[in-house]
Amino acid sequence: MTSQKESTTTTSTATIVAQQSRTAGRLLLSGGTVVALILLVAFFFAMRPDTFLSFVNVRNILYQVSILAIIAGAQTIVMVVGDFDLSVGATSSLAGSVAAALMIADDPTSVPVAILAGLGVGLLVGLINGVLIAYLNLSAFVATLATMTSVVGLAYLVTAGTTLFGMPDSFTQLGQGRFLNIPLPVYFAIVISLVIWAMLRFTTVGRRWHAIGGNVEVARLSGVNVRFARLLAFTLAGFVSAIGGILLAARLGSASAEQGGDNMMFSVAAVFLGMTVIRSGAANLGGTMIGVAIIGVMSNGLNILGVNAYIQQVVTGIIIIAAVTLSSLRHRER
Repeated sequence: MTSQKESTTTTSTATIVAQQSRTAGRLLLSGGTVVALILLVAFFFAMRPDTFLSFVNVRNILYQVSILAIIAGAQTIVMVVGDFDLSVGATSSLAGSVAAALMIADDPTSVPVAILAGLGVGLLVGLINGVLIAYLNLSAFVATLATMTSVVGLAYLVTAGTTLFGMPDSFTQLGQGRFLNIPLPVYFAIVISLVIWAMLRFTTVGRRWHAIGGNVEVARLSGVNVRFARLLAFTLAGFVSAIGGILLAARLGSASAEQGGDNMMFSVAAVFLGMTVIRSGAANLGGTMIGVAIIGVMSNGLNILGVNAYIQQVVTGIIIIAAVTLSSLRHRER
């Protein structure tokens, strides 16, 4: 009798421990990205307490990630729909190059017109991506890979394979100016992120994008024009990427065909990191911004510690693998 009671007690204890382990696992999986950000901040602060969390360095981190935040926002829009855009970095480079080339031409264009031209380029690239994917039924990976290759080639043509300099001060101030001692690109990134967040959360088109990302067939049967919604998502992503590219050119005071290339990889990493934040495991802007913060803190911290840039690339690759793995586990949990 006593043995039976002991056996029952042991089984109950094992069950409780297993349940607690699963609960802890779910909490770690859902909060892992936020925990990672906190741990990174704590680690770098412990290594450089006099520098890392100073106002100047925090401002530098925000400045460094402002463009990435904008382009990651563009990537989030597309990934909410369940697609993927490899051309966001190339689009940003082309937009910045077109705007710069127009401003330094023999017969220079005014700054507003040059900016509008760059934005128009982004819209056009996004529209082409949308048509290829939504209406010609090409794979998003294949279509945007092809577009990225072509857009990079166009950027080289626009810049003649060189780096463009000599833009007017009124243009470079958009990327280098400050308000309340905070760089202007930080404000642009905040405003654009809030607009995208509001669009995804509160508008009809945002709800349709989420529905398509959840289940395309169900969305179609519910009366959603799936093709047009996907077209709109890619077009908007191209436009937002162009804003990022133009601000990057203004910040650097130069434009080249490759200067926005890394932002594609980092934007994907940020979105995948953000997908682990919410229960559904879907792309979301709040999570994406946490992913952007992780990338920014890591890059800044490693620079402060004097870590080799090549090692930083290895670490970035590991982060992307971890982000995709966490996202995959999150989807399995659903």
